[in-house]
Amino acid sequence: MARIPQALTGAADRVLDALVVPGYSKIGVAARRHWWPADPVPFARRVDVVVTGASSGLGAAAAQGLAALGARIQMVGRKAARLESAADRIRAAVPDAELVVREADISDLGSVRALAATLREELTDLHGLVHCAGLMPPERTLTDEGNELAFATHVLGPLLLTTELRPLLAADGDGRVVFVSSGGMYSAALSDDFDSSQGEYKGVRAYARTKRMQVTLTEQLALTFDRIDDPVVHSMHPGWAQTPGVTDSLPGFDKVAKPILRTPDQGADTIVWLVAAAEPSRSSGRFWHDRRVRPTHYLPWQHDDPAIRATLWRESLSRTGATL
Repeated sequence: MARIPQALTGAADRVLDALVVPGYSKIGVAARRHWWPADPVPFARRVDVVVTGASSGLGAAAAQGLAALGARIQMVGRKAARLESAADRIRAAVPDAELVVREADISDLGSVRALAATLREELTDLHGLVHCAGLMPPERTLTDEGNELAFATHVLGPLLLTTELRPLLAADGDGRVVFVSSGGMYSAALSDDFDSSQGEYKGVRAYARTKRMQVTLTEQLALTFDRIDDPVVHSMHPGWAQTPGVTDSLPGFDKVAKPILRTPDQGADTIVWLVAAAEPSRSSGRFWHDRRVRPTHYLPWQHDDPAIRATLWRESLSRTGATL
């Protein structure tokens, strides 16, 4: 089949993004697969990849996709039984998959430190770290450490785990860190109400804000990780995928949009590509969707306030005790 001219594919891609519904749905996958970069090839050596939120949805799909390429997956989740069930499903699809179950709660900083200590003890290097753990609390909830649950799960825990595993990622020589954000972050400007303590609490808003924070955090980590052997750090959004999280948290949206929602595998495609393909290793701090770099802001009012960016970074380091 003749290759589609790049100028034409670029224009078509931008139209899909601008129209949102076709770009974020399975329609976008069906169109873009004709021109996006080549699929990653199997790993040439034994590599380990940590995937949080691996018991279902995008995390489980990413774990399966990476296992199919030969990676050994460190599957992280809050409940070992759910992880074991997910591992059984992955082995049914990928019989030779190497999977290790790691029970940990990413919202609990003590649990994150314990997980990181175990991984440092057992592994000599780490190729990938995928931050897929996510939730949309129906009401404002604080962790035992006093952090709002969405902020702890999407920002504080991932930051701490990334910094704690930095030596292992550096030892790989081609380390990758991927934050799984959301297209919903486009609806939120960066806010300094990190714990969602101001005004009426809305789970959707807290989710969008903390997903925006993940993108900001990605950029800051990319600037901070300046050693020659440091991992690259990217964020991405999966589009609209049918996952247990969407069904449970947004039942109305799930019901209306179900015919066009992406499968978990389609939503996780760019996660797998960012960890396994060559192209993402040539840059850091980018925001991706469907294997292409995307803008982080579309409207002027969405652009980050530099003072809030600095405060988010300072506060996140302070609360986690992360060292760089």
